[in-house]
Amino acid sequence: MEIAADRLAAHLQKGVCPLYTVWGDEALLAQEASDAIRAAARASGCTERQLHVVAGNHFNWSGLIGAAHALSLFAERQLIEIRIPSGKPGKEGSEALQRYCETLGDDTVTLIQLPEVEWAQRTSAWFKALESSGVMVHVRPVERPALPEWIARRLAAQGHQLQGGSPGQEALAFIADKVEGNLLAAHQEIQKLALLYPPGELTFEQIETAVLDVARYDGNRLCAALLMGQVERSLRMLRGLEAEGESAVRIHWYLANDIRALHRLQLSIGSGNPMPMALREAAVRREREPLFMRALPFVSEHATAALLAAAQICDGINKGLTHPEWPVAPWEAMTKLALMLLQHTATTPATKRRGLVVRGLALQP
Repeated sequence: MEIAADRLAAHLQKGVCPLYTVWGDEALLAQEASDAIRAAARASGCTERQLHVVAGNHFNWSGLIGAAHALSLFAERQLIEIRIPSGKPGKEGSEALQRYCETLGDDTVTLIQLPEVEWAQRTSAWFKALESSGVMVHVRPVERPALPEWIARRLAAQGHQLQGGSPGQEALAFIADKVEGNLLAAHQEIQKLALLYPPGELTFEQIETAVLDVARYDGNRLCAALLMGQVERSLRMLRGLEAEGESAVRIHWYLANDIRALHRLQLSIGSGNPMPMALREAAVRREREPLFMRALPFVSEHATAALLAAAQICDGINKGLTHPEWPVAPWEAMTKLALMLLQHTATTPATKRRGLVVRGLALQP
């Protein structure tokens, strides 16, 4: 059984199950989910705790299974924690986890912690055994559209409210922009507001004074913003990535890869293939399919060919070459390439109604 992280507290109020698996790369939410399970286990009588970290190829799986079923003289129930940082238990571990799931008892609560698990591992026998024998808690990142609501809930939990109407929405958007991609820092900034101001209504000026710019970005988030036609956010991400010392070559790889995928999609659709087949041929990951389906109608085959040529020029600039019509600095060239893509993806009816004209942005070196 799988439950969302925000429903875990309600689930634990009804009782503790013998097996929980918390998986995902969002460190803050994984830590909070694990802490909630530990607290519920202690409340149910688990006064002893064992921690086992699976590192390397020489982990003693048989010893773990034996220890898990050998109760202490001083505890009626125990909590067993198994951490697998790699997300891959190996052949011996896979078999051991399946046997472990078959022998779960009421005198032990087991908490297994995993990073984000790849699709191939999710279809494996050991992961299916965990899924069918216990409760799966998948901690997913809080994406930018959902971030203001997440922040508002956290503020409300510590007794803070925002001004009504547009001032409150502006304040939430301000915080979200400052903490995007860094949920642990977002949590700390929210806690800092609790230390600075008593419970009650927060003004935008108070928030602006207190909240630091701790946003963290990556290539996937940048490309998602570009495909969504989000001009201001995309440019903010580019500036942030450069300021963090990220490699322009690495970020170019993400962007060029998406441009190639768009071009392959155009060619496949032009050949008469249906969208599902075209997406597979273009090697678009399932979770990113909506982004490409959204951008595709606004980017023609001619446009993607031109973007491919531009990406090649940008790649040369990243490697020290020059071009008479392009900036010399790699990050400036990256910005020009991003703006060229945004010229197409941001020209939707909705953006026109907001008065956003991407062609008004300078594309000259």
